[in-house]
Amino acid sequence: MSLKPSLNEIQKLAKDKHIENKKYFDKLKKKTPKNLDYVMQDLHEAEFKRTDCLTCANCCKTTGPLFTLADIERIAKHFKQKPQQFIDQYLRIDEDNDYVLQSVPCTFLDAQNYCMIYDVRPKACREFPHTDRKKFQQISDLTLKNVAICPAAYNIVEEMKKKLPL
Repeated sequence: MSLKPSLNEIQKLAKDKHIENKKYFDKLKKKTPKNLDYVMQDLHEAEFKRTDCLTCANCCKTTGPLFTLADIERIAKHFKQKPQQFIDQYLRIDEDNDYVLQSVPCTFLDAQNYCMIYDVRPKACREFPHTDRKKFQQISDLTLKNVAICPAAYNIVEEMKKKLPL
């Protein structure tokens, strides 16, 4: 199953749509449709029925998740490490004072795009691209970034603009 849009196209398409999307999200914040969460849930589920993340993994290759303390404790336990050992080995503190990976692509991504810590992966990975999040209008800045990374997020936003014209 090939991804539409392809990874070669996604950044250009996202760039071309950026101003349009930004205006749309600004309107969405001012006048949020009552059924937004339901629409987003439906769009998200429909898109991920036809999207195979294993053919892409661009999120794992190009961005790193934020690690919460709960994530760190859970993953360290999985590796039979103390949390500080896990931090020292894999993480750094970024400019926002959050724990993030020392480098990308993600250390835990294998050659077939499988996550080697899938069952204990960070919350940020489990929830990516966050298109089914409640109060979706509150994460427009994050979504604008994600449409340039994730073909599924791009498609969901395009569908959203058709379903909920503002």
